Amino acid sequence: MIYDIVIIGAGTAGLSAGIYGVRAGKKVLILEEKYYGGQIINTPHIANYPGIKNISGFEFATNLYEQAIELGVEIQYEKVIKIEDNNKIKKVITEENSYDCKSIIIATGAKNRKLGVENEEKFTGAGVSYCATCDGAFFRGKDVAVVGGGNTALEDAGFLAEYCNKVYLIHRREEFRGEEKLVNILKEKSNVEFILNSTVSAIEGSDIVEGITVKNVISNEIRRIDVNGIFIAIGQAPDNTIFSEIINLDEKGYVIADETCKTNLEGIFTAGDCRTKKIRQLTTAASDGSVAALAACEWCGTN
Repeated sequence: MIYDIVIIGAGTAGLSAGIYGVRAGKKVLILEEKYYGGQIINTPHIANYPGIKNISGFEFATNLYEQAIELGVEIQYEKVIKIEDNNKIKKVITEENSYDCKSIIIATGAKNRKLGVENEEKFTGAGVSYCATCDGAFFRGKDVAVVGGGNTALEDAGFLAEYCNKVYLIHRREEFRGEEKLVNILKEKSNVEFILNSTVSAIEGSDIVEGITVKNVISNEIRRIDVNGIFIAIGQAPDNTIFSEIINLDEKGYVIADETCKTNLEGIFTAGDCRTKKIRQLTTAASDGSVAALAACEWCGTN
C-alpha cells in the first residue's frame, strides 16, 4: 500500500494534519512512538484556545484523537528510525515496518529539556520529575521545588501548591517569561516562595531526593533547600536527529521551515513545535498541521 501522507507524531500538529488530510480525501497514516496528544496531554487546564473556555490537556488531546480516528485517520504506535526520499515515492522506516508514501509530514514536537546537574539522572522517578500533573499527587503535604520561568513552570507551581506544604519556584532571572496573570496568582499563595536570579547547581539525597543546592547568579551565594521533589520546567528541545541526514536543521535541531511548512525537500513538510518558529502554542501547532496537510495534499495531486 502507498499512503498519500505519512505523519510522524500524534500531537496537536500531527492530529490536526491528519484531520485535514482525510477530509481532503487522502489516505493518511500517523506514526507515534509513545502516546497521542504530545506534551499538552499533561497540562491540567487550557484556557487560551479560541472557542474553548476551559479544558484539560488530556480531554483536548483525546477529543482531537477521537475526531481523527472517526474521520478515518490510521494510527500505528511505532518508533520511526529513518526516512528516505525517493523523489515521488518516500519511505518511512520504523523499528517494525516500513511504509511507502507520496508525502511526509514531520510533527515530532519537542521533549523536555534537562537541567544537566549532578544526580538529575539518578533521581529521575525518585524525586525528579518533568510532569507536575503526572507526579504531583505523590508529594502531597511535602516540600518541593519548581525550576523555570515560563508558563509551564508557573502552572506547575500553582498546581503543586494545592497539594504540597511548600513550593519553591526557582528562576534564573529577575522577571518571569510567563504570563503576568499566572505570576500574580502565585503571589497570592502563602505556600509559594519565589527564588529569583538563581540556578540549581546540584540535587542531593541518598536513594531519593532530599534537597537541592541553589546558587544566586548575582551574589554567588549558595543556599541549601530541603525538598522531597524537584519539578523541572525549563523548556523543550526538538527530537529531529534521525532526519538530519536529509532534512535541513538549524543549530538547535529544529527543522528549518517557515509558515509554508515546507522543508528543503519536495514532498516533505513539517508542523508544530519541531520546526523553526518564534511562538509554540496549541494554536500555532494546529495551524501548522492544517497548512502542512493542505500543502501535502497539493503535492500529492500534482505528482
